Amino acid sequence: MMRGKVYLIGAGPGDPGLITEKGRRVISKADVIVYDYLANPRFLALARDDAEKIYVGKKGGDHTLSQEGINQLLVDKAKEGKIVARLKGGDPFLFGRGGEEAEVLVAHGIPFEVVPGVTSAIAAPAYAGIPVTHREHTSTFTMVTGHEDPTKEDSAIDWEALARIGTIAFLMGMKNLPRICENLLRHGKSEDTPVAVVRWGTTPRQRVVVGNLGNIVAKVEEARLGPPAIILVGEVVKLREKLNWFESKPLFGKRIVVTRTRAQASQLVESLEEYGAECIEIPTIKIVPPDTFEPLDRAIEQIETYDWLIFTSVNGVNVFFERLFGKGKDARSLARAKVAAIGVATADLIKKYGIAVDLLPEEFRAEGLLEALLKEDFSGKKVLIPRALEAREILPEKLREAGAKVEVVPAYQTVLPEEEAARLRKELAQGVDLITFTSSSTAKNLLKMLGSDAQELLSGVTLASIGPITSETLRKSGFPPQIEAKKYTIPGLVKAIVEYFVK
Repeated sequence: MMRGKVYLIGAGPGDPGLITEKGRRVISKADVIVYDYLANPRFLALARDDAEKIYVGKKGGDHTLSQEGINQLLVDKAKEGKIVARLKGGDPFLFGRGGEEAEVLVAHGIPFEVVPGVTSAIAAPAYAGIPVTHREHTSTFTMVTGHEDPTKEDSAIDWEALARIGTIAFLMGMKNLPRICENLLRHGKSEDTPVAVVRWGTTPRQRVVVGNLGNIVAKVEEARLGPPAIILVGEVVKLREKLNWFESKPLFGKRIVVTRTRAQASQLVESLEEYGAECIEIPTIKIVPPDTFEPLDRAIEQIETYDWLIFTSVNGVNVFFERLFGKGKDARSLARAKVAAIGVATADLIKKYGIAVDLLPEEFRAEGLLEALLKEDFSGKKVLIPRALEAREILPEKLREAGAKVEVVPAYQTVLPEEEAARLRKELAQGVDLITFTSSSTAKNLLKMLGSDAQELLSGVTLASIGPITSETLRKSGFPPQIEAKKYTIPGLVKAIVEYFVK
């Protein structure tokens, strides 16, 4: 019988950037992903399209699958010869029951590896501006489960010894917070001992309540703070006021919907997250092949006859070169043609295919490209524009007026991802601060997805546009954007968003 392998992976404390490189690598090659409530769902985007994804989360006593059921699931999938990524929040061996799962795998003769993760016991305080040790405050630190059964007569925790530790981190202890404070006070801790409770640490949803052993229970109740949270006890909590770096980010706590395709969203998402935002990827366009590649293939067959090759998007570049190479041709086929591009990202991608860009306008839209192009003599020149099936006609029209023989061929088309509409409505209902639009298509499609409810659902939501063409589309639809990038690029859009919220 075939034996697979199980990787017990620590997914870290919540910030998707805090998973290890090995953890990412294993997720990307696994056949099956078995994941918990506390494992960031963004990690699923790393998985293969054909990977099986199984949620086994436990939240507030509601268990999707019992621990015994999870153990059996890992065994069964491995016995099918599958590579299984068992994704657990924090570190798998720190109150994560990873040791129990490993024992079961050993009992069934199934190979396994442990990929350690960053524990929330250290990371959550760090993101709250609290170092768990500090030379002037304490040199001792311990981690304790706060999940003990309150009905037990005798605690397994040595509270007398614990009360002598400088910094104590309690995990999964929110329900037992009163009992934790009571035990520490009874065994020698002062009422004035500082306490911080950090909920959803390391994420843009992070909330922190600070008090002391005498008043933290009342403060947490007043703030209505619930799990998941870390309870940190010790003098180091006083450093938060000075070292609170994460919550000081200009976009901290802002929920931003990114409407680009998933394949193109990464740069925008990463940049916004760097400034503290919580990004929700809801693509409002999906890139699909055109109804036929015949016009593009026909143009590629005679590519050596063109004087100019003009690219208006990254998608057009990718499809063009994929078809070019598929025809047995390479960069040498473009030796005769000059190449023009709209935008730095498009130009950079062309260069990665080994082709120099002859013309890149200062203004990244059709009008800017036209202004630069029309300084050249296009009389009798043969021009190829591989682009989206539906796009603005100003570029080919003006080039024809200048005497060029322009061929526009569809390299791809954009369609409405209707399956995202329900998720978009759900996120808007929960509260969204801002929506980004990187093209007229993203704007038109989002409004189609919302239909007659658009006015109500977008009330109070800030809209950010990458440039004047996209802004005009929004205005014509009755939704003028509050933010427009001065430079029509992703970095330009991010800069405009940050400046808006800082003001």
